Amino acid sequence: MLSERAVARISTDAISRNCAHLRSRLAGGAELCAVVKADGYGHGALQSARAARDGGATWLAVATAGEAVALRQAGIDGRVLVMGALTAEEAHALVQGGVDVVAWTPGFARSLASDARVHVKLDTGMGRLGAKDPEEVRAVAAEVAARDDVELVGLMTHFATADERGDDYFPAQLARFTEFVEGMRSEHDGLVCHAANSAATLRDPASHFDMVRCGVGIYGLDPFQADPADEGLEPALSLESWVASVKRFEPGESAGYGRRWVAGESTWVATVPVGYGDGWRRGLSGDCDVLIRGCRHPLVGTVSMDNVTVDLGADTDVEVGDTAVLIGEQDGERILCEEVARRLHTINYEVTCGLTQRVPRGYS
Repeated sequence: MLSERAVARISTDAISRNCAHLRSRLAGGAELCAVVKADGYGHGALQSARAARDGGATWLAVATAGEAVALRQAGIDGRVLVMGALTAEEAHALVQGGVDVVAWTPGFARSLASDARVHVKLDTGMGRLGAKDPEEVRAVAAEVAARDDVELVGLMTHFATADERGDDYFPAQLARFTEFVEGMRSEHDGLVCHAANSAATLRDPASHFDMVRCGVGIYGLDPFQADPADEGLEPALSLESWVASVKRFEPGESAGYGRRWVAGESTWVATVPVGYGDGWRRGLSGDCDVLIRGCRHPLVGTVSMDNVTVDLGADTDVEVGDTAVLIGEQDGERILCEEVARRLHTINYEVTCGLTQRVPRGYS
């Protein structure tokens, strides 16, 4: 039996192997930047950062100033890039820790403290951060480069549809950025140009430039929402709980809030102590499976904050204390995070990011 109600088991070796695999697919000597924002997509930022470095990642990226500070305070050295929007005060604080920042407006560039390392961002079609006008980005880069006390390090963009194979938008974004890179390199030496997320990295080597920024892929999650094994990736996270109760149900008896499930025939039902308070979403009510003793059993009734109920069938050898696997593999059967995401009509990394702090992470 588990010592906890539920635990997310993380294989740091799998993260390292995924990073090594992704590096093996990079073109032209491109470097791997491992994205460890949002607590490493729910896997643990510090542990993921160390594992990624062991797998050959030479850069780390996060979204917020606080995430970068936490890495530095934990002793994580090397290159760290904050990709998100920052206030001038946050940018000043990050400079002290040698953290790279992103700029796309002249005002922000002028506000940067001495010794700042700066990447400028062109919005080629994501429509969020970055300047849409290449001339604006060129002007920001020129302003940074003109200062003796700051360093123009990189040029970046971000793809909106790289995970939609066969679309026309990704190639158009890539073409716009490629043209801009060529012009900028003629004006500024030594730029680190980067654009590719995990999907782009796997989809088109032309997107690799000098560095790729892989997030979902390093955790063994498929950016195309299919089977990670198809891309040579190994899921790093499994979610386990245990059987706390086994009860006989007769026809007409119900389990869970609202009586959304009523037994149509005699059956056995297990209660497993995990629920939406742990990040196992209520939207999975009556619409997912749980592995117990290597067999799939349907979750029945409403997912509550702390428990779910599972139909074991008319005959069962399941006992209190048996391990229940919600994500992962058991005795040759497996439930991928991608399967859970499809049932929720979402993406795999929303599932892992959604696991709450009530679920302890166990590392191996």
